[in-house]
Amino acid sequence: MTKNQVFTAEITGCTSQGFGVARFEDRAVFIKGAIPGETCEIKLVKITKTAVYGRLERVLIPSPHRTEPVCPHFGKCGGCDFMHMDYQLESELKRQRVYDALSRIGGVDPGPLPISAAPTDTGYRNKAQFPVALANGTAAAGFFRARTHDLIPVTHCHIQPEEADRAAAAVLRWMEQYHILPYDEETHRGYVRHIFVRKAVVTGQLMVCIIANAEKLPKSKQLVAVLQEALPELTTVVHNVNTRPGNAILGPVYHNLFGDGYIEDVLCGLTFRLSPASFYQVNHDQAQLLYEKAISFADLHGTETVLDLYCGTGTITLALSRKAGQVIGVEVVPQAIEDAKENARRNGIENAEFFCADAGPAAEALAARGIHPDVISIDPPRKGITPQVIDAMVQMAPERIVYVSCDPATLARDVKLLEEKGYRYVKGEAVDLFPRTKHVETVCLMSRKEK
Repeated sequence: MTKNQVFTAEITGCTSQGFGVARFEDRAVFIKGAIPGETCEIKLVKITKTAVYGRLERVLIPSPHRTEPVCPHFGKCGGCDFMHMDYQLESELKRQRVYDALSRIGGVDPGPLPISAAPTDTGYRNKAQFPVALANGTAAAGFFRARTHDLIPVTHCHIQPEEADRAAAAVLRWMEQYHILPYDEETHRGYVRHIFVRKAVVTGQLMVCIIANAEKLPKSKQLVAVLQEALPELTTVVHNVNTRPGNAILGPVYHNLFGDGYIEDVLCGLTFRLSPASFYQVNHDQAQLLYEKAISFADLHGTETVLDLYCGTGTITLALSRKAGQVIGVEVVPQAIEDAKENARRNGIENAEFFCADAGPAAEALAARGIHPDVISIDPPRKGITPQVIDAMVQMAPERIVYVSCDPATLARDVKLLEEKGYRYVKGEAVDLFPRTKHVETVCLMSRKEK
């Protein structure tokens, strides 16, 4: 096996990243753009001790699921992974990915494990984050090439609402008219780093947030005027101050340039206030379906105490509160907790408490106080939960744990740890909130084993 060697093989599988898998000289070769069932001509481009990568040279026998990507940036932009196949195959590959993770890593029998496919794979995202940089001497917005900070200028993204495209174009016109420079990562000079757009699907409200390397944004009144002309539905404009080097998008300081600095949306029959820092699932309709499944798994009857870790702005917490006796939400982001408290007030919910703390110490403190929730709900970031959180949850001994996850591998790892500490996997379902990308959500129910 040597670099630049060309071979022909059948694609027998697909990785979690959307790469096709073929076998050559007893090794797995990963090929971007190849689809299971195809016969392809492949050129070896990278060979290491742990992995081999090939480039798709020609498709000799195509899959009936192969499609022509609708986006001209597919394969360059690091956003979408599955535009070269139909959505039917994509959703089945995601379902199989969750099933394999739970069985191979988690060591459990996942059972039927259905997936709720999305009703549409275009325009579904309610949040857009465009990095801004110079391209051919002009400010441009778009997305980074995969695993780099090389900007691919994009004027229309198929999975985002058209309001996001209009907002980005308006900001770029303002930058050009008033000579506002984009931020330069190498010199740490310039102003605009990202254009952040959030749309409320039910209310139609719209937020534009400019993340800038400046305590005061120049020509901010003119920016608001340009945005209002381009976006009649505009509700608020926010300047976020991020003067720190590094990859973090949002900084710690916010200035309202227009409106109140937040928008409102309706989810699961409840009204939620959303600020730039608020965690809110990007696919409204599929998020509602996911939360309905989580509530069903919790099996509440009106008297239970529920602890919701990683609660964000309280979406799942407040949805659970209508069927529980008491709910407690924990989140480490201060602004999200303030939003959660305000969301409880706006919806007239009085049986919910919220604490700003990291999940591990918070769970330990609650366990030390003798709080024993009947149900614990968790929706952690992609890295999953720490052993500290697992130990604290086990100490509180809830009857049921409802685990919502955006990463099948870390979910399966945590399911295995919970199985070892007295809980058993009962059932799970996948819900696709991110069509055309490699990401998928899963909700699992764990039940305490009999003593």
